[in-house]
Amino acid sequence: MKSEKHGADIFAAAKISGIDENSIIDFSSNINPLGIPLSVEKAIINSIKYSSRYPDIHYRRLIEGISVYENVPVSYIFPSNGAAEVIFRIALSLKPAYALLTAPTFSEYESALKTVDCSIKYYYLNESENFNITRSIFDEINTVDVVFICNPNNPTGQITDNNLLEKIIAQCKLSDTIVVIDECFMDFVKDKEKFSVCHLLKKYDNLIVLKAFTKIFAVPGIRIGYCMSSNEKIIDNLKKAGPPWNVSVPAQEAALAAVNEKDYLSQSIEFIRNQRKYLIDEIKKLNITSYESYANYILFKINDDIDLKEEFIKKGILIRSCANYKNLSDKYYRIAVKTEKENKLFIEILKGIMINR
Repeated sequence: MKSEKHGADIFAAAKISGIDENSIIDFSSNINPLGIPLSVEKAIINSIKYSSRYPDIHYRRLIEGISVYENVPVSYIFPSNGAAEVIFRIALSLKPAYALLTAPTFSEYESALKTVDCSIKYYYLNESENFNITRSIFDEINTVDVVFICNPNNPTGQITDNNLLEKIIAQCKLSDTIVVIDECFMDFVKDKEKFSVCHLLKKYDNLIVLKAFTKIFAVPGIRIGYCMSSNEKIIDNLKKAGPPWNVSVPAQEAALAAVNEKDYLSQSIEFIRNQRKYLIDEIKKLNITSYESYANYILFKINDDIDLKEEFIKKGILIRSCANYKNLSDKYYRIAVKTEKENKLFIEILKGIMINR
């Protein structure tokens, strides 16, 4: 099966396995296993009646809702058609000549930067340091225009110390370097206030924080994301870097319902924490290296000469091979934390594969 830069190609998996696409269990896509909150689902359905008119071009209600949810001024917020759109708009509006990315990390940063012919440097994360960013990154940041940091990082699940992040942002401020912190998985983190840099937005106008409702509220098909910055010029340029009406009526209504789902968020964090521990513990019992994670996914590494992705597809399960991540190999895989039943099935199949290898 052809390696894609993203997971979730259930259509290709269905074709290979001969299993109906609706029966494929997708462990490759990091979506909240609790599913779409009922209030969000109802909001999407009810919004259809209003879809015969254009969305509010200024997204007034949406921005006000996000403002309360994130506790930031409305002037800081730029809503988007998913987080990916913001990433491409950042590249287009900044037009950086040089950028710094960690490796491994989310591939969309590189894809977006290449559209504007940006030269990219890589800060390689060491497995021996659990793929954490360390102070050695300061040797790289003074000669670039923009730095992207995914926190928690995808696919490693590691989180960067908040104090270190502020030092990075402060150092970048001295060299007029923009720092983009991708917090799309931060809502899965227990006590996220200890790790998020949103409280630094007012202090540093070279900071952009990227967020999305996609993963935490299980609405990847709706496409709703946003970024935040105290820099009015950055926000204004983001608006100019693409077409208007980029957020649909259903997406706006979904987000407005989602921001009130406090119980759902707390339930999600606790459920995922317990199931993540179960998966990591069971994977380790099979003498497979599994890395601790703060997010709703797990990175693990096998030493055997087995194509786990292909083996799982035969069983109607799609997992994420990390072979096309820079600084990883075909020995690394990422799986999402799913429902208890699905997680147990995954472990059962994994045991069978490892025993019969």
